[in-house]
Amino acid sequence: GTGVDQDRAEAVHMYRLAANQGYANAQYNHGHCYYFGHGVDQDYAEAIRWYRLAADQGDADAQCHLGVCYEEGTGVDQDDAEAARLFRLA
Repeated sequence: GTGVDQDRAEAVHMYRLAANQGYANAQYNHGHCYYFGHGVDQDYAEAIRWYRLAADQGDADAQCHLGVCYEEGTGVDQDDAEAARLFRLA
């Protein structure tokens, strides 16, 4: 943490609060927590759900990371066409 003790569980809580209000960057960061298992159990399906919400709002980071998920088949069926579409959006 910057200026505070690092607390990943609290970070997840704060991201969820903002994400549930539709804040795209928080949705992306919340998904990132699930993707890497930071403060929560790793859960690719949950990560994809949050990445998609942010990507649908035009968040370029979410579009790019969701594209990587489709390219690699992480949490979704591998799909090069969908990966390319998301990369172009980003």
